[in-house]
Amino acid sequence: MISKLPHWAWTGAWVLAFIAGTVNVVGLLGFEHQAITHLTGSTSMLAIGLAEGNARDIFHFAGILGSFVLGTVLSGLIIQNQAFQLGRRYGFALMLESALLFIAVPLLHRHELKGLYCAACACGLQNAMMTTYSGTVIRTTHVSGMFTDLGIALGNRLRGLPVDAKRVRMCLLIISGFLCGGIIGALAYQGLQADTLFIPAGITATMSVGYGIYRLKKTR
Repeated sequence: MISKLPHWAWTGAWVLAFIAGTVNVVGLLGFEHQAITHLTGSTSMLAIGLAEGNARDIFHFAGILGSFVLGTVLSGLIIQNQAFQLGRRYGFALMLESALLFIAVPLLHRHELKGLYCAACACGLQNAMMTTYSGTVIRTTHVSGMFTDLGIALGNRLRGLPVDAKRVRMCLLIISGFLCGGIIGALAYQGLQADTLFIPAGITATMSVGYGIYRLKKTR
């Protein structure tokens, strides 16, 4: 499936990973020190809350998980198909992600948990959207799978087995995007605090407009 991706999709994958890396750092450096772009840690924290009977943690981490899933549901409702096709409403999905990140900023400034939920919803929307057009090959909001695939490729190479070079390139692309986004997010947070989310919000809005222009040119 990766070999069938258009060239611009590779750039888009890096940018989306960059966005996720920035958003996650804001969550980790914020008032709750909360990971936003993936659910592994939050699921474990929910399990701990359930085991300890901690109502506050139960509702909070269930809220993070539910918000992320809500974002994936919205992606399914908007895009409505798993195969990439020009004309699908990716521009609208990107603009909705941007709006959710913009809404999160003032809420985070007031230390309201709803800001984290908005950001988590935006990340769920992004992750499902990327999965939708890449055939469940690419995840842009977390990198565990990318590191796993790199390890598998290295193991295969050591055994003398063939390796999918494009898959390796995509893994490195996503990892580097997520890492760079985290670095920029951490540096920006020192002066901007929650306003750092305006960076990924602005990028997604720009991507939405750019996709709209691209679509118009292709359909003429």
